[in-house]
This record gives sequence, structure tokens and C-alpha cells, in this order.
Amino acid sequence: MIGQRDHVSGAHFAFTDRWGGVSAAPYEELNLGGAVGDDPAAVHANRRLAAESLGLDPAHVVWMNQVHGPDVAVVDGPWDPAAGIPSVDGLVTARRGLALAVLTADCTPVLLADPVAGVVAAAHAGRPGMVAGVVPATVGAMVKLGADPARIVARTGPAVCGKCYEVPDGMRAEVAAAEPAAYAETSWGTPAVDVTAGVHDQLERLGVKDRRQSPVCTLESHDHFSYRRDRTTGRLAGYVWLD
Repeated sequence: MIGQRDHVSGAHFAFTDRWGGVSAAPYEELNLGGAVGDDPAAVHANRRLAAESLGLDPAHVVWMNQVHGPDVAVVDGPWDPAAGIPSVDGLVTARRGLALAVLTADCTPVLLADPVAGVVAAAHAGRPGMVAGVVPATVGAMVKLGADPARIVARTGPAVCGKCYEVPDGMRAEVAAAEPAAYAETSWGTPAVDVTAGVHDQLERLGVKDRRQSPVCTLESHDHFSYRRDRTTGRLAGYVWLD
């Protein structure tokens, strides 16, 4: 259920795998995405199971309506059900005990925390969002709440790797023009993009030094959901929160 977990000075980071939930094929088992065609009751049960396995109150987990853009929201509590979930790809909070969640199935989930300032963030960095600057925008929102990039701890979760993310040559050129570190080649010698490498280079330029990257490639791992591999499939989640 929880494939990877880490904690630093009261900041907690966790990434799920696909097992331990109740969803039926092709979303088996722990699909946490509510907009992929799965039974809503199963998704609700899976989100409860995942949160409780982390010692979290499911009602105190904040989700996003992710749209592959650069917009970021600062939150201090769960969304108002009457207002709906806004379309953003980054969340930031200074409220301890409030967990932020990001959904992925090949894109790079980015979890950030400055335990000293008491600020955490989650960002959804797909290829378009990475190019559009969602990660710098998220760090910028953290800084406005008192975070210092030199203190920020960054963890990126399971994502499609640069040796598997094949794209047309023109697309690779466009991405590399915006973020050169994302230029890649597949293991079979064709043009590719490495989104996670691009994200880490952005963080490096922003002054974020404490960074770790998951070794898991979602396309290669059948313990993880991959949109590029399966198309109709579930979503993994990354969670970040402060004690």
C-alpha cells in the first residue's frame, strides 16, 4: 500500500503503490484517482485505507483537480464541498497535521517541506507542468509563507523514467529548450524526455539541496500504475504533512 515513506524533522513524505485497496480491474487495487472511471465508492474506500495506514484523518487530506498547469493554491484546511476542488497542480500549507496529496500515473509527484518554517507543499509535474514551471511556482508560494529554499526537503516519487518516456523529436526539442536537463534518449535509442531530471534541475537552481528521487519507473514496474503502459488504469498518490 505505502511503497515508500520518509520523514525529516517532523515532515512526513509517503508514496503509494497499487496494492492493498478494493478497486476491481483495470484499477486494481489501490486506485486513488477519482476521475479515471473507477467506482466512486471504491475510490472513497481506498483513500480512507491509505490515509489510515499513514495515521491520517481522511477528512484532513487535501486533493487537487490536476490540469497540467503552473497554478498553485495555498490552503489552511479541507476544501469547502459547496465550492468544489479548484484546478491547480500545486498545493502549499502552513497548517500542521493537514496532509497534501498529489495523484500520478507516470508524471512526477513532488513533495516539499521546510520543517523549520512549518510549510509543506505537493506538486504535480507532468511534462507540460514541468515546462510551465509548476515546481518553481510551488517553491515561490512556500517562500511567501516563510520557507527558505536552503532548508526545503524535496522528495520525488515513482514516475516514468527518461529511458522509457519516448516522445517525438520535435517535442523533445521543445521541452529541452525550456528545461535542458529533461533531454533524454530511450534505452532503444529514440527521443525521450526525463521529467524527473528536469524537476530536480529546477530545484537545484532554486537552491533546494536536500533532494531524493524514487528509483521506481512506473512504466517498468507492475507494482505501480502507468498510463503510458495501460491507458485505462488507476492513480498513485504522494502525501506530505507536518506533525
